[in-house]
Amino acid sequence: MVIKLKIKNKLIFAADLDNLDEVNNILNQISNLINTVKIGYPLVLSEGIECISKFKNLGYNVIADFKVADIPATNKKICKITFEKGADAIIVHGFVGKDSVKACKDIAKKMNKELFLVVDMSHPGSRQFLEKNSKEIAKIGLELGIKNYVLPSTKPKIGLEIRKILGDEAFVISPGIGVQGGEIKKTLKFADAIIVGRSIYQSKDPMTTTKKLINHINLAIS
Repeated sequence: MVIKLKIKNKLIFAADLDNLDEVNNILNQISNLINTVKIGYPLVLSEGIECISKFKNLGYNVIADFKVADIPATNKKICKITFEKGADAIIVHGFVGKDSVKACKDIAKKMNKELFLVVDMSHPGSRQFLEKNSKEIAKIGLELGIKNYVLPSTKPKIGLEIRKILGDEAFVISPGIGVQGGEIKKTLKFADAIIVGRSIYQSKDPMTTTKKLINHINLAIS
């Protein structure tokens, strides 16, 4: 399995907030439990892309969840800027086609960074278009030699089917645990790490909640 990121406790914190102080408050409580943060447009659009380097300076792995989905030329620019700002990895969409995905992969390889390909998503609306083409998207990733993927915990049956296509060498991260209904035990049958946001940052006690999540992870893989 080829991945440069070492994800502590198989848990990625999704900082899907739009206030940096709120994110830092959460991280101050769970910093000894996790080492990888996923940030998206809400935080970057509110606080600026420089927040990536702020997390890097604190010692976190940073996954930029920008779900890049444009023409190849634009994708290259988005990925290049994101990596230059310090992100370790970027999440990109596959439904835009092989050429657009390859543009992202080429930049990631050139800059010695990671790329995660979205094969399917966790929300109900994904069934309308994305789910129907998830196997084809996975095959695009394989054709391009991509090793890292995103699969939803809310669809464990599909997760197992796609995992068979991707093979044991793929590294899969999975959102949808908790609020969206995904289950840790079922998810870790096809995923290598889980992504959790709302269950942690909406909790009255983020540290205790995170410890419980890690306990469930350890039980699931034992």
